[in-house]
Amino acid sequence: MTTLTWIIAMIAVLGAATYMRVSLLTATIAAAAVMFIGSVLDIVGGVTWIVFLALALPLNIKSFRQNFISRPLLKVYQGIMPEMSSTEKEAIEAGTTWWEADLFAGNPNWNKLHNYPKGRLTAEEQAFLNGPVETVCKMVNQHQVSHELADLPQDVWQYLKDEGFFAMIIKKKYGGLEFSAYAQSRVLQKLAGLSSELASTVGVPNSLGPGELLQHYGTPEQQDHYLPRLAKGLEVPCFALTSPEAGSDAGAIPDFGIVCKGEFEGEDVLGMKLTWNKRYITLAPVATVLGLAFKLRDPDGLLGDTEDLGITCALIPTDIPGVETGRRHFPLNCMFQNGPTRGNEVFVPLSFIIGGPEMAGQGWRMLVECLSVGRGITLPSNSAGGVKTAALATGAYARIRRQFKLPIGKLEGIEEPMARIGGNAYLMDAVSSLTTVGIGLGEKPSVISAIVKYHLTDRMQKCVIDAMDIHGGKGVCLGPNNYLGRGYQAAPIAITVEGANILTRSMIIYGQGAIRCHPYVLAEMESAFDTTSGQGLSNFDNAIFGHIGFAMSNFVRSFWMGLTSSRLSKSPYSDKTKRYYQHMNRFSANLALLSDLAMATLGGNLKRKERISARLGDLLSELYLASATLKRYEDEGRLTEDLPLVQWAVEDSLYKLQSSLDDLLDNFPMGLGIALRAVIFPFGRPLKRPSDVLDHKVSKIMQTPCASRDRLGQGQFWTPSEHNVVGIQEQTLLDILASEPVYDKVCKAAGKRLPFMWLDKVAAEGKALGVLSDAEVALLERAEVGRLKTINVDDFDPEELEAKTAAVANQIQAA
Repeated sequence: MTTLTWIIAMIAVLGAATYMRVSLLTATIAAAAVMFIGSVLDIVGGVTWIVFLALALPLNIKSFRQNFISRPLLKVYQGIMPEMSSTEKEAIEAGTTWWEADLFAGNPNWNKLHNYPKGRLTAEEQAFLNGPVETVCKMVNQHQVSHELADLPQDVWQYLKDEGFFAMIIKKKYGGLEFSAYAQSRVLQKLAGLSSELASTVGVPNSLGPGELLQHYGTPEQQDHYLPRLAKGLEVPCFALTSPEAGSDAGAIPDFGIVCKGEFEGEDVLGMKLTWNKRYITLAPVATVLGLAFKLRDPDGLLGDTEDLGITCALIPTDIPGVETGRRHFPLNCMFQNGPTRGNEVFVPLSFIIGGPEMAGQGWRMLVECLSVGRGITLPSNSAGGVKTAALATGAYARIRRQFKLPIGKLEGIEEPMARIGGNAYLMDAVSSLTTVGIGLGEKPSVISAIVKYHLTDRMQKCVIDAMDIHGGKGVCLGPNNYLGRGYQAAPIAITVEGANILTRSMIIYGQGAIRCHPYVLAEMESAFDTTSGQGLSNFDNAIFGHIGFAMSNFVRSFWMGLTSSRLSKSPYSDKTKRYYQHMNRFSANLALLSDLAMATLGGNLKRKERISARLGDLLSELYLASATLKRYEDEGRLTEDLPLVQWAVEDSLYKLQSSLDDLLDNFPMGLGIALRAVIFPFGRPLKRPSDVLDHKVSKIMQTPCASRDRLGQGQFWTPSEHNVVGIQEQTLLDILASEPVYDKVCKAAGKRLPFMWLDKVAAEGKALGVLSDAEVALLERAEVGRLKTINVDDFDPEELEAKTAAVANQIQAA
């Protein structure tokens, strides 16, 4: 019995040391102490000590370990790891890692998360939202934009230029607004809730484009010339990367430039002949300056010994002879300016390269770093803003619209999709806030930007579909009173652009995340191919043994938290969110363990096993989404009335994570899934999807004016102006709720239950019965006007639906 107790003690000590990730030396000392106790108890003899020392000493004597263990491992590693291409290396090294690296590490520091600052607006930024943003929203008639003009009106274009909407990222010394990433997100959310054309038009110049690239890489001359003009709206920028042959595989662009001598504006200069054929370029039809990505070659050695210089970015004025722009694409009835741009052997000076000739060939790094910022702001913010507005609009509609003598929002079949919209609106706003805070701290989070681009556009599309299902005929009949139809049509655009979602999920998120977020893999790769510094072996030794300890720790953590359902793991709070933190501790360890095993079993083939990569990426992504939701709850004061929204969002994310994890184990390489399932899910899957009760609570918040509902739609455009249908509907919701007790009073006086329609007639009957005041009569009459506006759909004279020529459209706009 004593021997068994000692064995259990040794396992417990080693397990605890591994779980807590103590150093190798500390773990060895702890094991030696247990060995000494065993000797005192006459359990451990000399042979056992010899075996122990034979294992412990070589591992703790670094010079011995390096030469006799790490060196052979290094040779094996070099033999199985394919050397990365320069493009892959630049993509992986570009940008930074942030909170996602903690989630990947198997032991998240929740205090670190909650100590990140809360997103805040300066007084100037808030004034811009309350002033120019509010004003331009009132100016836009979405039906006119999408159906009549196929463009924003000219007065809106001019207002955007005059008020600096295209200059949010430009520094004040150049005349820009120099807003924070968080403020940019708030602006785009508000615009997107009204018009995707408006949000896209403002978002692109403030995302990946000439302004961003110039500020980071431009020469002083380029900055001084272009940035003030961009800030004043004197230049309209676009950036051309995508071509018919190279969409998601942007590194394969066929567009090229040849370094040569030529004549430009009457002078002989060293320059380049550019040939390109680009597609899907937002603002290209109206751009005055074109940011162009191409592969630059120097066959005559005019710049040096390198012939293929690589991807390069240049600024091209669109009025140069040979530049072809002006035509438009027609992206799913979403009328933002988007079109092709072409050029054939267009000669320009080398000074047109962003950053000057010395930046030739540096375009890929420039693009990846800037894209990681822009991709983390524009599309996620547009998606979040659209869903926030749709959440409150759907809640109002479901409370106003009646079927079977009830508001449809009280039907359980409606509550289910409503809860998905509301829960996702809360989560998406939280994710957008956390991400932009990180960008504001100076991060260039390439992995996070891929996560939020994919997941927020994907959830936006699903929420719009749910909203359409709830609205029924109201959603499918286009017209001035339809606030969903164009967003429904446009949703696939966000899914497609800036990295198609299928590729983003299956390759980019985990492809970058596995290397960038893992605490040891990138160091192993760099040291394995280090042939110059002389530190390769030493660095590899530190990395590989750190990696071994890391993998062992995650195995122990996964096994222990599986046995205990993670109930003994740390949580920063003991309230109803406690179990969420504990489950996330468990899943973080699972992610780290499975990543190591996937890389060990598949090696370089992992990037070709896209479905394995996608599911591992899902684990990291859902952890990030859930943690952002908990961060928002913390930042807003842990308000218990918001708890249903928090619970729904986190439980949905963790359930999705669990489903991906389950699928991953079913398809894990080399048949290891069965064994791993016994470690990770020893008692089965622990989580369930959000309950019907939770669905009901979220749905009720969406339909009931209250502080939680206000926070759900915070910052959006709710003013009941002429063309803001959702703002008018918000007022109708208040009128309908106020009318219900008045309606009940009339029914009681009349001695019968009247239908809740024709409220103007109800008002007349109540007045005749002498039970209503003039104010109550006016309320019922006003509520009926709003009710009919909410439930009715638009109809048109057949001629109004005919496609009009450009001349007729111009006449309409002029009028």
